[in-house]
Amino acid sequence: MVDERKIAILGAGQIGEALVAGLLSSGWREPSEISASTRREERVTELRERHGIDVTRSNAEALARAALVVIAVKPQDLDALLGEIGTLIQPEQTVLSIAAAIPTAAIERHLGSGVPVVRAMPNTPAVVHEGIAGICAGAHATEEHLSLAEEALRHLGGVVRVSEPYMDAVTAVSGSGPAYFALLAEAMIEAGILLGLSREISTQLVVQTMLGTAKQLRDLKMHPVELREMVTSPGGTTIAAIRELEQAGVRAAFLNAIQAAMERSKELARGEQP
Repeated sequence: MVDERKIAILGAGQIGEALVAGLLSSGWREPSEISASTRREERVTELRERHGIDVTRSNAEALARAALVVIAVKPQDLDALLGEIGTLIQPEQTVLSIAAAIPTAAIERHLGSGVPVVRAMPNTPAVVHEGIAGICAGAHATEEHLSLAEEALRHLGGVVRVSEPYMDAVTAVSGSGPAYFALLAEAMIEAGILLGLSREISTQLVVQTMLGTAKQLRDLKMHPVELREMVTSPGGTTIAAIRELEQAGVRAAFLNAIQAAMERSKELARGEQP
């Protein structure tokens, strides 16, 4: 018998633990309604003490009676996990996979007939509950299953729905996106140091500027062009900088980089290794 309130998280790493924290802090679930699995005994103790949930090294024990089974292991560990638990999951349970680049069909092959699978691609800001996830439905997932997965993931940030062919684009844009911003932040911080600022002050200036700009775009629903034009005065400092960026081909470089990330995501989905 499935408990409609129970959620199991198999592989309670960084994002898995962030989901636990989000579910509990919002009051959407109580500690008694969440179970988790992890490989290491010290991690079992750590999670129990920190969150008060049921934690075990047994995946089978963790998923028993759970309405939502979240698979949060690394992609390279997914086949072994599904080989272990695939026959234990029932059609009354919803499987939510956050294993990057793994198609729903590849997961469904390990499961019994009719088991609903929802695939998600969250990103690392989920650990501070400011992430964004793309989700799509597998062959047997209905609106009910998508809604359950979406409601759970909203405790890590935003959620968008796409059809599965576009999940590789989601991976390229937002899944890998934090690395692009980190690279940009690194370059801007180094530029500040070059101009004589201390590393501490340059870092504060850059990080807060990135955060504030993101909040403007999101909260005020501004188009990026609108914001850029607001800052760019005729003959001023900003237009001089933008001219250099355009001449260096930064815009084209981003387009090419994100397309390359999407192609690599497709290769990984086909099982092509480095």
